[in-house]
Amino acid sequence: MEEKENDILTVEEKIVKMLRTVYDPEIPVNVYDLGLIYSIEVDDEKNVHIEMTLTAPNCPAADFIVEDVRMKIESIDDVKSVDIQLVFEPEWDKDMMSEEAKLELGFL
Repeated sequence: MEEKENDILTVEEKIVKMLRTVYDPEIPVNVYDLGLIYSIEVDDEKNVHIEMTLTAPNCPAADFIVEDVRMKIESIDDVKSVDIQLVFEPEWDKDMMSEEAKLELGFL
């Protein structure tokens, strides 16, 4: 049992690492540090479910960002499938950003 939990944690770490390579084309900060990823769930079969949002509901790069997330996570060897749900509740705001992102964008 413990080995399986460690395995899932490793997959989650790989997912976070991969998410840090996805950028909104208009903002020089990755989607993970921007706080756009609300949840990452990995089941026992390594199916990944992600809830994420965008900085604005009418973001012109929405399709690009979601597809980039999907392709990069699907490229992880252990991942079987990826399901991305775009949500707008709670609404994103700059308080959700990491300290690094706030620093990068001049909010600190």
